[in-house]
Amino acid sequence: MPVKPQKSLLVEIFARNVRRRRVALGLSQEVLAEAAGVHRTYVGMLERAEKNVTIYNIERIAIALDVEPAQLLMSDDTLP
Repeated sequence: MPVKPQKSLLVEIFARNVRRRRVALGLSQEVLAEAAGVHRTYVGMLERAEKNVTIYNIERIAIALDVEPAQLLMSDDTLP
């Protein structure tokens, strides 16, 4: 049985980490989206855990946030 993105712990962790790092860097969703090469509404959907993210986009977002992709998937507070 498939798990909806809103019910996935890993999707929630990713969402929190992206938002935490973006805010820490003082970036708007629009600026992050442009740097990652994705649409700004997509960033909002990811941060609200409404959308599942591909590995490809995890890498693009991580590069834009200047972190290792794995850090966005870790449940502890290892993000700078």
